[in-house]
Amino acid sequence: MPLTTPVLHTARLRLRPFTADDVDALFALHGNTRVMRYWDSAPWTDRARGELFVERSGRMAEEGTGARVAIERSADGVFVGWCFLGEWNPDFRSASMGYCLEEAAWGHGYATEAAHALLRWGFDTLDLNRVQAEADTRNAASARVLEKIGFVREGTLREECVVNGEVSDTWVYGLLRREWRPAAVPVH
Repeated sequence: MPLTTPVLHTARLRLRPFTADDVDALFALHGNTRVMRYWDSAPWTDRARGELFVERSGRMAEEGTGARVAIERSADGVFVGWCFLGEWNPDFRSASMGYCLEEAAWGHGYATEAAHALLRWGFDTLDLNRVQAEADTRNAASARVLEKIGFVREGTLREECVVNGEVSDTWVYGLLRREWRPAAVPVH
């Protein structure tokens, strides 16, 4: 069953479906070694990866498995990153969450604001009961974002992946509907 990728507004951000105009921004984002420091894939070196990312984002909605949205500042329309709810399982009422932001956007609360808005959409529209997220154990900033939104650290996957040639542990977080506090996240 297809999903309509939402357009969501927060105090400072607009979350929207990806377009072909986002390819260069995606390539710059995923080509940045600091941004990709804790990802389990190497920085992009080929612009075509951005085109494929946009295509796969649309396919995710067509297949009804989730929504991946571009994040832009409302004030000037500047792309600052992306956020997703994926692996949606309507039988289990579960999904996974992730996000990636431009280095210049770090420390402004954008990840928290965007993830909170997409979670609200997921709980309201997809009738989610559980959302899971993961963070490299060295990525304290991402862990803080998840905890601000209400996620609970549930465990550690030891030596779960290799990041830039280093064996890495991963924290697993969960957020349950009964723990969700839609008004709990401050808006900047």
